[in-house]
Amino acid sequence: MRIALFDYRVIGTNPIGLCHLHMIRGLCREWDFTVFAVEFEQPCPERARFVRVPVPTRPLALLFVAYHLMAPLVYFLYRLRSHARFSLVQMVESNLLLGDVSYTHFCHRAFLRRRWGQVGVPGVRGALRWLDHWLHALLEPWVFRRVKRIVVPSHGLKRELEETYPFVKGKITVISNPVDRERMARPPEFEREAFRQEHGAGPEDVVLVFVALGQFERKGLHLVLEALKALAEPRLKLWVVGGEPDLVAAWKRRVEAMGLGFQVSFSGMQKDVRPFLWGGDALIFPSFYEVFPLVSLEAAAAGLPLIVTPLYGVEEFMRDGETGFVVASSAEGVEEGLRRFLALSPEERGALGERAQRVLAPFDLKAFQEAWRRFYANLG
Repeated sequence: MRIALFDYRVIGTNPIGLCHLHMIRGLCREWDFTVFAVEFEQPCPERARFVRVPVPTRPLALLFVAYHLMAPLVYFLYRLRSHARFSLVQMVESNLLLGDVSYTHFCHRAFLRRRWGQVGVPGVRGALRWLDHWLHALLEPWVFRRVKRIVVPSHGLKRELEETYPFVKGKITVISNPVDRERMARPPEFEREAFRQEHGAGPEDVVLVFVALGQFERKGLHLVLEALKALAEPRLKLWVVGGEPDLVAAWKRRVEAMGLGFQVSFSGMQKDVRPFLWGGDALIFPSFYEVFPLVSLEAAAAGLPLIVTPLYGVEEFMRDGETGFVVASSAEGVEEGLRRFLALSPEERGALGERAQRVLAPFDLKAFQEAWRRFYANLG
């Protein structure tokens, strides 16, 4: 079977792209993949081909429109030149109007209806973000009616799609996001205290790690900052990992205005977030909307307790008080969760992280790749 796979950025630092990389790496000996993307990190040169779609990647609304225009053109030109025939066309969400399978990690219509008002992204950036969601939501019903199957990473998103678009019932397959547990486990040679010191944290400090590529408002960073200000606990430190330079600069100004500059540090985009997880004491992630955040799996696999809101996907393994703490989507909820965490001894915090590691067996790479293997075999 030859599969044409359409995704913006099939790279390790993009959550959906990373899932596609794991899938291709595990299945490329059995099926041929041709990836139509802006960027692609080649995991299998002998059985996977890359066809570049030349479109700008920012802002996201422009990327959505440009990809819709260019990707079909590139696809048909490639077929004309190569005489290739594909058994299956797979795309992400409503990012393409042709295809058989939609790999969906977001319900944009439900998010706009239920969550956008809570996020409150200001200015031009907020308007562009809203436009991107609106464009996705506009095409979701057309795409979801047309495709044969929809693959989602969590049972929570499956429920939401069925509530929002009742006609998708019977089309949806759940394949949970994966984590490479061996790669994420902290190695004995890692010099934890040296890394902490390098990033402004001493032995007595409690370090919270917040990881996100962008969309800090939706991920709840402002809730964490408000909770830190209310707690006024100087030994509590926050490492913010991710974000493009302009986004980081804006949030740095916000942090300074709140008087939290000595507690909060920004590290920007990182190809490898593992050292930050290994050096931290807990993942803090009070997001308003996620369908299965990979960072939650990676943090748990790295041995960190989680301080999170009730999120799709995470609800499938998270146990309040056992693997971390589930908090409300508010500054007061985050503050209460942090108080609970600070009340624990270092040994008790470590025990939370160890239990988080142990519950991840159903989410390993082999299980993920086997689920996709079954999915494709059943389609064939």
